[in-house]
Amino acid sequence: MDLNSLVEGYREDIINSTKEIIAIPSVQGEPLAGKPFGEGVAEALDYACNLARNLGFHVVDVDGYGAHAEIGEGDETLGILVHLDVVPAGEGWTYEPYSPQIHDGKLYGRGAIDDKGPTIAAMYAMKALLDSGVKLNKKVRMIFGTDEESGWEGMEYYLSKQPMPQFGIVPDGNYPVIHAEKGILTLAFKKEFNGAEHIASNIEGIKGGTRPNMVPDECLCVFSSPRDGDKVLTYLNTFREYTKCNIEADFNEAGGAVLRFMGKSAHASTPKKGVNAIAGTLGFLCSLGIGNSPMEQFITFLNDRIGPDFDGDGLGIKLEDNVSGKLTLNLGKIDIDKERGEAVINIRYPVEYKLDDIMNRIYKAIEGTDVEVEIQGHSAPLYVPEDHPLVQKLLKIYNEQTGQEAKPIAIGGGTYARATENTVAFGAQFPGRPEMAHQKDEYIEVEDLILNAKIYANAIYELTR
Repeated sequence: MDLNSLVEGYREDIINSTKEIIAIPSVQGEPLAGKPFGEGVAEALDYACNLARNLGFHVVDVDGYGAHAEIGEGDETLGILVHLDVVPAGEGWTYEPYSPQIHDGKLYGRGAIDDKGPTIAAMYAMKALLDSGVKLNKKVRMIFGTDEESGWEGMEYYLSKQPMPQFGIVPDGNYPVIHAEKGILTLAFKKEFNGAEHIASNIEGIKGGTRPNMVPDECLCVFSSPRDGDKVLTYLNTFREYTKCNIEADFNEAGGAVLRFMGKSAHASTPKKGVNAIAGTLGFLCSLGIGNSPMEQFITFLNDRIGPDFDGDGLGIKLEDNVSGKLTLNLGKIDIDKERGEAVINIRYPVEYKLDDIMNRIYKAIEGTDVEVEIQGHSAPLYVPEDHPLVQKLLKIYNEQTGQEAKPIAIGGGTYARATENTVAFGAQFPGRPEMAHQKDEYIEVEDLILNAKIYANAIYELTR
């Protein structure tokens, strides 16, 4: 039985199906009847279900919150957990994010690597097993998630209605196999200003970022009428030399101004790969010299305690362990006006620490600041020992298919592996490839897409024997 040859025979179908599902802008939207995460996500779920039916799978839709496609028989179930939603595309793409194109062997589009390309690869891997006629001793169930980028409500609902697989893989990470995922903590820092005057700077507001789990690539700062517009412009020109952000300024006749800081988006688990536009904005304002009003105190707090740093040192959480490495922090969103301010950060903390370890340090760091902190989301770390049978089987398959001698890895990203028991992330990003998840011009190399399908086909076969 040559599963790789079967997959190779689906090459054009894999590419075309990936293009078709990328073309659906499945960013979470306003809930509608039967479409809890909006029109785009519902359309992507319908597409995946219809494709699965056409491939010969048994499909069950769970009230629009999720669905599954199944093959095989047996008392145990291998789960393959994927997600169909994507983060917002943002601006500045070379090719339209929802008009997928292939250039220089790369298939471009939002969701190409996270997670639509890997989803399609895994579906055709299942088809290869179905077409091979091999008898599977376990069920294979692909579970379609719908809001992995936003809060996992869809997966929670699905699992409340359907039995949990006994074990599983998640094609939404990195090869060779991920045995540890850092804890993920989303916090909001808040401060009320009570309409206090902002005499020193006359800042009307600051707004930037779209998701905590994305490095923000744009931030706007609005001045009503700076006391000295020339000073702002002078400092702005000087500051340009010390920042990686691009900065645009628009001054009006009344002396007001809109400053636009433009950085580079990246996944929050790898913040150093991006350029944080919010951090650039805060750094500029503090270098300009601002006063001591409640708003300005909040701006200073954010710049001093977070700013451009990725390690959490300013909040007392510069931590690391031997399994998963260093804690990382991303300042993902900011919204400040004359009445109040809020900044949202995303923390990825090492697997040997607990939530209380992080929060107790943060509470201590903000004592006396009048800044409130609110936990907006938390997912505990995932850790599966390297010698676990599931990890070792997947590692063997990967090494056989690639000719490598790789070892299990730990990541800062969070996957659906946390949602079910005995589950690890397996692919779809190959070592040495640039991290494209959550970035503009996201792509997957066509040959990587096909190789993913081959690896998954062989892995499913070995796991269901």
